[in-house]
Amino acid sequence: MEIFYKGIKLKIPEEVYPPAEDSYMLADACYSAGKVLELGCGSGLVALCWAKKNNVTAVDINPAAVQCCRYNAIKNSLNIHCFESDLFSSVSGTFDAILFNPPYLPTSEEERLEGEINRAYDGGENGRQILDRFLDAFSSYLKPDGSLFLIQSSLNNYDSTIARLQNIGFKTETIDKQEFFFEKLYLIKACKS
Repeated sequence: MEIFYKGIKLKIPEEVYPPAEDSYMLADACYSAGKVLELGCGSGLVALCWAKKNNVTAVDINPAAVQCCRYNAIKNSLNIHCFESDLFSSVSGTFDAILFNPPYLPTSEEERLEGEINRAYDGGENGRQILDRFLDAFSSYLKPDGSLFLIQSSLNNYDSTIARLQNIGFKTETIDKQEFFFEKLYLIKACKS
């Protein structure tokens, strides 16, 4: 599959999450932040958009996504440091902005997909399995004046995410929202109060 978006050309193999509405929300939020980390980079669309103005590190648990992101960065003449990581497992340092579009679909055992692509969608029974792991760890990697940009679905408890962020001292705002027949998607920006 090939996609063109805002001057970026992407080539995406089957085993990599293709950009969708949630990806475009994160890509469109781009501004000059400095040092940026994207978790779950998939095809690289978001990282590439942000790399036009920032120093971007992009990681994914799926080795095919890492290869895809690297390939697309080279083809678009953008410099991104991209490597394999299960959330922050291989990440070091702190960042001015952290971007994350977690796998948020509530998924039963029978609904799981075959292969690595499942990791892009499968949020566990309540859709929060990866999200809650992320929320437990992200603040250690965010500079004191940094910002978190997080995609949230109505399918996995928006209010719980907002409460968790506020309980650890973050001010939150929903900077974008899209409604679909089966869910609402939110782009949350969170900064230390």
